Amino acid sequence: MYYSLNFVQYLSVFTEREKGEKMNENQIVTTTLTNLEKNAKMKGRFQHPTKAVAGFDGQLSFPTLKELPRFNVQIKKELRQYQLPQLYEQAGKEHHFMVMAENIFPTIKEELRNKGINYVDAAGNIYIKTAHQMIWIDGNKYIPQKSTNTNKAFTKTGLKVIFYFLTHDEAINFPYRQIADATDVALGSIKNIIDGLRQAGYVLTINEKEMKLQNKRALLERWVTAYGDILKPTLFLGTYDFWDRNQHINWKALPIERDYGVWGGEPGGDLLTHYLKPENLTVYTQERTKLMKRWKLIPKQEGKLHLYQKFWKDDPKDQKEHAPAMLIYADLVLTNDPRCNETAMIIYDKYLKDGFE
Repeated sequence: MYYSLNFVQYLSVFTEREKGEKMNENQIVTTTLTNLEKNAKMKGRFQHPTKAVAGFDGQLSFPTLKELPRFNVQIKKELRQYQLPQLYEQAGKEHHFMVMAENIFPTIKEELRNKGINYVDAAGNIYIKTAHQMIWIDGNKYIPQKSTNTNKAFTKTGLKVIFYFLTHDEAINFPYRQIADATDVALGSIKNIIDGLRQAGYVLTINEKEMKLQNKRALLERWVTAYGDILKPTLFLGTYDFWDRNQHINWKALPIERDYGVWGGEPGGDLLTHYLKPENLTVYTQERTKLMKRWKLIPKQEGKLHLYQKFWKDDPKDQKEHAPAMLIYADLVLTNDPRCNETAMIIYDKYLKDGFE
């Protein structure tokens, strides 16, 4: 039989949430349990990881609903399409699995239900389906409080510095002036950015002279989201088409040197994996005018070539014709295209995983 508690028919309604600071994992758990009890009259109990639930973020049980099992929980700040394959893999290994997130978009909720994956969000919306029961509550809206103190680490300039830290292991211990010179960020901003990372739980102080990044996978995911929302739109230079339409197909034959630009997005993904046939071409450049002349580009609103301002400095010894793997990974993830997401996961496993887990 199906058990329904204050069941609300699923509504595909989503309004843009107010911008605020992302919650950390403890805040997500606290807010979720509070709103579950308030909106659904479901009292939950969360236990942090033990050896029995290694690989998960904790366990969630419902003491007043004895018929429900104890769920092994994976916590996400905001669930995105590219994270789903990893969740499917975890769910396949554990029968009583649940994902908890600050926010889950309606389309992703539907996909989780179709895959038989239980979920709960910070608004108190929940989906549980077992062999004999179903609880499905939706329609509760959660609007986080606006932060009065913006974390400097996740501003436009902060994201450039985080990119530098994540692509240079020891850079967080470099002198502030060296970091500022390497990122073209004002010297006075560096301390605020590092303090912001520490406040968000991404910096561990070893001693007076040494720090290291921690929770790097979570930081990467947060950087990708913030890059798409904050930094990348400011880098956009325009959309173009080739005078010779065949050049789109033969893009690998185009003359490209690092002085002109590097491939990002789908072509970058193809160069790294030989797996993806690009439909849209992305180039990061500091020489748009020269590139337009050399490639005979025509500005076109629906063009398939997207130019972005290159925001990082290359190692002089690096002669690759593509952007760093981390940036290509981000470009592909942000498309929300399944074929690009699959390529992004290949890039993560091959080029990034060892440094982030």
